[in-house]
Amino acid sequence: MILVDADACPVKDEIYTVAYRHKLPVRLYAATYLRHPDHPLISMTMAGDAFDAADDLIAEAAAPGTLVITADLPLADRALKAGAEVLTHRGEALTAANIGGKLATRDLMADLRGGLEGQALGGPRPFSRADRSAFAQALERAARRLAP
Repeated sequence: MILVDADACPVKDEIYTVAYRHKLPVRLYAATYLRHPDHPLISMTMAGDAFDAADDLIAEAAAPGTLVITADLPLADRALKAGAEVLTHRGEALTAANIGGKLATRDLMADLRGGLEGQALGGPRPFSRADRSAFAQALERAARRLAP
């Protein structure tokens, strides 16, 4: 099963394509309803707008044999601890070996941004065609491992 942190996920179409090909169920999690294909493999869970409600539901559903798609590092950490595989929407595999460093960097950058309030620091680089392609390739590899 593929669990998707869907609110800001830019690769939902790629997820559907791979899910159809490998007959893998997909569950989208979002605060409110998101349009999605009317297909037996695709389901939607509306978590409401409470803080981290969707993340909590994804973390509860994460288990060995599931793939979580998220860019949320704390959620990724929770999913990994539950035994799930995790991919970002840029195709990066998050693992027990790399999540600690990524969380530490995230926290450090948040502290730096807090100390430099009012200064333009930029943000993440724009999502590109190369990112989309890298995600599709990583998802295909993960789907081959998960497919029945």
